Amino acid sequence: MPGRIEDYALIGDLQSAALVGQDGSIDWLCLPRFDSAACFAALLADESAGHWRIAPVGAGAATSRRYRGDTLVLETEWRTADGIVRVIDFMPPRGEAADVVRIVEGVSGAVPIHMDLVLRFDYGRVIPWVRRHDRDLAAIAGPDAVWLRTDATLHGRDRATVADFTVREGERVPFVLTHQLSHLPQPQPVDPFPALSRTQRYWEEWIGRCDYDGRWPDAVRRSLILLKALTYAPTGGLLAAATTSLPEQLGGSRNWDYRYCWLRDATFTLQALLGTGYVAEAKAWREWLLRAVAGDPANLQIMYGLDGTRRLPEYTVDWLSGYEGARPVRVGNAAAGQLQLDVWGEVLDGLHLAREAGIAASDAGWDLQRALLDFLESNWRQPDNSLWEVRGERRQFVHSKIMAWAGFDRAVTAVDHHGLDVPAERWRTLRAEIHAEVCARGFDTDRNTFTQSYGSAALDAALLLIPRVGFLPGTDPRVVGTVEAVQRDLCQDGFVLRYRSAARRHGPRRIRRLSVLAAVGPTGVEPERPAGSGVRLGCDGLSYGRRDQSSPGRMWEGAGNSICSSSSTLSAACWSGKIRKTPSSRMVCNTVRTNRDGADRSKVAPC
Repeated sequence: MPGRIEDYALIGDLQSAALVGQDGSIDWLCLPRFDSAACFAALLADESAGHWRIAPVGAGAATSRRYRGDTLVLETEWRTADGIVRVIDFMPPRGEAADVVRIVEGVSGAVPIHMDLVLRFDYGRVIPWVRRHDRDLAAIAGPDAVWLRTDATLHGRDRATVADFTVREGERVPFVLTHQLSHLPQPQPVDPFPALSRTQRYWEEWIGRCDYDGRWPDAVRRSLILLKALTYAPTGGLLAAATTSLPEQLGGSRNWDYRYCWLRDATFTLQALLGTGYVAEAKAWREWLLRAVAGDPANLQIMYGLDGTRRLPEYTVDWLSGYEGARPVRVGNAAAGQLQLDVWGEVLDGLHLAREAGIAASDAGWDLQRALLDFLESNWRQPDNSLWEVRGERRQFVHSKIMAWAGFDRAVTAVDHHGLDVPAERWRTLRAEIHAEVCARGFDTDRNTFTQSYGSAALDAALLLIPRVGFLPGTDPRVVGTVEAVQRDLCQDGFVLRYRSAARRHGPRRIRRLSVLAAVGPTGVEPERPAGSGVRLGCDGLSYGRRDQSSPGRMWEGAGNSICSSSSTLSAACWSGKIRKTPSSRMVCNTVRTNRDGADRSKVAPC
């Protein structure tokens, strides 16, 4: 059985990532890329689908674990009757090949250790041919080859590779697992101990560039590291998740593959990175974007592959039982073909942010923006699937219209602030037309709130973005009424529902309460508090994030953005039991749709 989703820690090398359970088992790893087929897939089935466990004999969950300082070097420690032992896990920044390094370190006493390695390529389906190769153990099947190097004595048992040894105080026993395409020569494995020093130094130097000086530096730095870990270094693409098919609801069927680059999510991440001083990452993302979306703007997709691939065909992996029985397991994502009009606005907003941050605009970048604006001009009135990727009849979603407004607003601002030589009057007219229509058709005057879609009575958490994008100021009575309505109707147990739908028996996904905080900051509305929370409402997302700081990438990508951006907003607020108005109404809060029971950790929602 896999562990609880929130009990996994992430390690990575900026091209792939592994999830390590509290029991010392790596239950998820795709090589050589984030979106490659998994060689350890126990997360979505059981141990027979592939895993790699190193732990004291007979031990269960670790006594404690932590990341080593501001790095992605994970330390897991067991205190046993025989002594104390520590396992250090990390993936060095990619060199010739992908490496996973595990070092067993004796802290005190003499602790018996058991290692169990079950390699299963192609999401647990393919059992490799395993043989000795000089000092190493080689496992080969089809296009994949993996080598394991260690000083421990290895032997085969029940189609697994095992080792039993005792580690004493001061001893260190390393294991290095290296992947390479099977038709290429065996790469030289990394030397584990210098690799540990290099990896630690890499992350410390990277996070040393952070210029955040707000109230929650530890949480912000940790979140930024996880955001960086979900960047695909060869192209600059910003990954939405390191996993596929973690369910919205335990036992449910809404299990999607998020190992791709969502333009919307990447834009939110970009804002968090720019807001903390990481301009180089923003430049790399902009170049990735220009390559990925080149061509007809009518063919803009909501997501792309890590290298800009457009075709992401969706199929099911029927031999995996799914996380706690949540079938089917999916690879690929058919939502790539959906129409989500807000994405055009999000891309234009992201490019605008890069320009405002001092990243010099290129001719290609401005040509792209003009092409996107031309498409929006002809299509903003169309119904769409919304940012929630609704797989049903298209509707006139209010948030989509607001983001179309934002696209034209950013274009007008670019002309006004940067002197671009283009006629902007048409864009001004369109901006005013969209604004008037949304206020007339998307606002319920009887309840004093904006609604999810034209003519609908439903509310939508995406409406909390209204002041953030500048559509209306936070002090506008319509915004205040919308925030109050969302708090009244969608807040539940310290979380915010995306929306309510009687037709969905499994219930809507949830997002963090920091979404409300990001909205109420500029409104001056008194945020509702869960019972007994007192003035800690502003920190409930932070404390929950710390409890789950070892969770999968998708969860931490969302928590990362919400913490980075919301903490910037809240630091400017006067905190005295309520949140007063802050001058920043444009801060982004990108949060996690999640339930406390461990379900729904795999998707991020803007708030």
